[in-house]
Amino acid sequence: MPGIAHIFPGQGAQAVGMGRDLYESSAAARRVFDEADDVLGFSLSKLCFDGPDTELTRTVNTQPAILTMSIACLRAAEEANPGVLVGTPSLVAGHSLGEYTALIAAGALDFAEALKLVRERGRLMEYCNELAAGTMAAVLGMDEAVVAQIARDADIDIGNVNAPGQVSISGSLEGVARGMELAKERGARRVVQLVVGGAFHSRLMAPAAEGLAGAVAAAPVRAAKVPIVANSTTEIIRTPDEIRAELLRGLTTPVLWARTVEVMVQNGIDTFVEIGPGNVLTGLVKRVSENATVVNIATAASLQG
Repeated sequence: MPGIAHIFPGQGAQAVGMGRDLYESSAAARRVFDEADDVLGFSLSKLCFDGPDTELTRTVNTQPAILTMSIACLRAAEEANPGVLVGTPSLVAGHSLGEYTALIAAGALDFAEALKLVRERGRLMEYCNELAAGTMAAVLGMDEAVVAQIARDADIDIGNVNAPGQVSISGSLEGVARGMELAKERGARRVVQLVVGGAFHSRLMAPAAEGLAGAVAAAPVRAAKVPIVANSTTEIIRTPDEIRAELLRGLTTPVLWARTVEVMVQNGIDTFVEIGPGNVLTGLVKRVSENATVVNIATAASLQG
């Protein structure tokens, strides 16, 4: 029997129109979007379906929108073909924000509680960018150790290690600009500034971690029914204390996605089901483990199997 992991996307996967087909075709997905609207007190569903893009891409809105869309995909898949479309996972993981979705899937957090947490997380991350403007850039075709040295030289941080030869840097506007120049000088195949709302997964997010600590401590976190591979340490976790620590640590430390996938493979996973908007994680998994089987659940059409 194949080992199955459910993986959930993070910020950047959003697109205006996402979820409309699920809302119209799946009662389970409709319930998820309707609950999100009720919990947040505004029509998140309308923002997902109709935009505008300028509002959907604001961090405070993007995070609850992606979480809601991902859970709508999961519930629609469970409704359409229980246990067949997505299988029963042995492990779950999420990319950054996607960890909150993974916690819902693992039974550690209720949807409404996670939704309130990510709304506050997004608000605090926006606030950090107001305190100290920052950005991120992808460095392609360069060894992680070389990028790490560039980050030190530019006084910035590693933000993501997504796949071999795909590392991002994160920090102040000036620092990232310097890091981009150094990467070009030292032989990076390509350097791309990312369209993001701040210096995510860097020291500049420390005020967000401090601000979110109270909400995370008060959240009704349960032991996970399915173990989670943590982004920041790649350890397999399931206790409430481990989960709470990960949610705060993840704001200021890199997303170690490539190693997260490696850990899952080492633990017998050979099928990865990406659940939520886009297919970024599907591509990253194949770059880390070319023999992996990948499945994507993102639209009503994908529910046909």
